[in-house]
Amino acid sequence: MNQNKTETLHPAFLERMKSLLGEEYPLFLKSFEAPRTFGLRVNTDKITCEEFERIVPFPVTPIPWIKNGYFYEEESRPSRCPLYQAGLYYLQEPSAMTPASRIPVTPGEYVLDMCAAPGGKATALGAALKGEGLLIANDISTSRARALLRNIELFGIPNVFVANEPPEKLSRTFPEFFHKIILDAPCSGEGMFRKEEALAKDWTPEKSHELARIQRELILQSADMLRPGGLLLYSTCTFAPEEDEGTISYLLEQREDMELLELPAYEGFSPGVPEWGNGNENLRKCVRIFPHKMNGEGHSLALMKKQRQP
Repeated sequence: MNQNKTETLHPAFLERMKSLLGEEYPLFLKSFEAPRTFGLRVNTDKITCEEFERIVPFPVTPIPWIKNGYFYEEESRPSRCPLYQAGLYYLQEPSAMTPASRIPVTPGEYVLDMCAAPGGKATALGAALKGEGLLIANDISTSRARALLRNIELFGIPNVFVANEPPEKLSRTFPEFFHKIILDAPCSGEGMFRKEEALAKDWTPEKSHELARIQRELILQSADMLRPGGLLLYSTCTFAPEEDEGTISYLLEQREDMELLELPAYEGFSPGVPEWGNGNENLRKCVRIFPHKMNGEGHSLALMKKQRQP
């Protein structure tokens, strides 16, 4: 998205970002002039990063905050490479790799990816399980669930169940069942405007209100499925406070057994802003990724733990 295209961004979006970012706003706006970044994540269940670096036939550069992630140039066309067809890596935007890299998954655990298609986070979780335990990868869209299944098969994950169910049905079926849950919630996609111009064109000021309601239902259902002592990673690819700190605030108000945890740090990460939620100082433990501070698109994430009953 070049400078001319930034002028097509909705004025309400630009005004809100200017209000949120203050003196950082010019740098944020300038980031839209930069080309988008391209990334891939190595399937460490099939190959080590050292082996991958020896055999990859196109230039790659490590992503510093993702231990098995690499930048590549667009002209490399890695989807045409036999290594991709062999399931040795997954093509994924660098910032979008972050949530799955920040929730510790141990072989043998029961893990849920609530909104899993097309499979970026599910394949990372499945590789971390190393064939032990269970991964349930769910998506409410039948067509997207088919694409999800293909990517999981390509990665060679044996202990996975691909589901195509409404989240409320899952929550009834699996009460306090999972050790780890990722909820990469449907969102307004503001962090992907540079990558996908159509998202910017479809944006409206009302979109966040609609999606925040859905997110709050999903996050409560996720908490219901989490066993005591388990971890829930919530993420979006939007800047909208209502969908980020606002949704986390809502969960913490509704569920006293959920605690917000610190996330492993990286120098480019920005902390959450309490004033963008309900003022709870713990919201600083949320992480925001801004394209003017990191070599990736916009993202937000928060890690929570379900307390054990005394």
